[in-house]
Amino acid sequence: MDYYVETLFNSISFFDYSRGLFRELEDEINREDENYILNVGQEKYIEYLSDKYKLKLIEILEEGITQEVVEESVSNQHMTMSPLSRGVSGVSKQEAVLFYFPVSGDIDLLKIQPSTFTFSPPRAAIKENELIHKVILFNRGSEYALQQLNIFKTNINQMITYLNTDIIQYNETVVSKIRNFFIGRKNKILKRQNLATSINIPLKKRDSAPKTFAIPTPNMRRKITIKPRVGLQPFEPDPTLDENTYNDILRIINDMGKAFERNPSVYSNKGEEDLRDHFLMQLEPNYEGSATGETFNKKGKTDILLRHDGNNAFVGECKFWKGEKSFLSTIDQLLGYLTWRDSKTAVIMFVKNRDFTQTLNVAKSAIKNHKNFVRFNGGQDETWLNYTFNLPEDTNKEIQLALMMYHTVDVN
Repeated sequence: MDYYVETLFNSISFFDYSRGLFRELEDEINREDENYILNVGQEKYIEYLSDKYKLKLIEILEEGITQEVVEESVSNQHMTMSPLSRGVSGVSKQEAVLFYFPVSGDIDLLKIQPSTFTFSPPRAAIKENELIHKVILFNRGSEYALQQLNIFKTNINQMITYLNTDIIQYNETVVSKIRNFFIGRKNKILKRQNLATSINIPLKKRDSAPKTFAIPTPNMRRKITIKPRVGLQPFEPDPTLDENTYNDILRIINDMGKAFERNPSVYSNKGEEDLRDHFLMQLEPNYEGSATGETFNKKGKTDILLRHDGNNAFVGECKFWKGEKSFLSTIDQLLGYLTWRDSKTAVIMFVKNRDFTQTLNVAKSAIKNHKNFVRFNGGQDETWLNYTFNLPEDTNKEIQLALMMYHTVDVN
């Protein structure tokens, strides 16, 4: 059998190895065509590179260990069983046991020295996806073979633990490295071409707008990775809401939604359109300067729209929770309204179910299964969650979607 026994965990250090991967990663981003960088969906491209450059953890699949008894040619100078054999030149045939260890992950990583290491690392042969550990018996029996096997298993598993610790730390860093390299190159291209990533929609907060709103008094008489493909056409920036304005709009919606929860006797019997109009009544006085007669307007029964140059820059879709299927259809409907890259959106769900926590968990799980889901961006609170989606007709156009859920139980 053809194999070569070598000392493991004894070549380049993991620090130098990971530094080389970061250089390779940056070089790959720098080799991309400029229009590809400008047009590609940022999160999809980052996800593609993340899948490519992340390292898989190493694991010995112990349940798959097998053995084979063979005859090995051994130099007489290694013979230790008989004093008469020491120093005698030539070779002799000895019985040996080969133990085969199947390995999950990139087996070549077992050559790399982890940041925690020993000066006497284990030795074995690497062949395809297996380690081969050889035990020469020197006329000893199976107990000796098993003893040596257990020593090797202890040593190899300890070193793999050290290596996996480095891999985990590297994987936690690689996404931020990709994001920094990508954004850094994109900004350099835009600066050189004197472009902006987007054109801010002319919209400003009214100075006279009330900072809070009054709650009406209740009437006592009666809730797997493929590289993104992009055409290399020249990049053209799209109008967009700036982040501060978007977050301010969402805060106003969230404050109103929390008011629905705190005052069920006022809002519990309202329909979707009525609840939507309460949001509009709070948003419209706060902003001025859109391209339409009204800054915020409505299309259909449940929408909150902010339009600019005939396109929807912000869409809020208000619906009662009617189950997972209806929820995903609401997202489909919302995405169908959008044309611009980096549009800002919100799905506002009113939940009448008594078990609000369970409904929230169903929604959080279902949204990640939507075909246009890209990533979860964190939450402002337990019921205001932020996501990135792409548009159905163009996966490189990524939009922001806030999921906002409010418990509006009917009051009898």
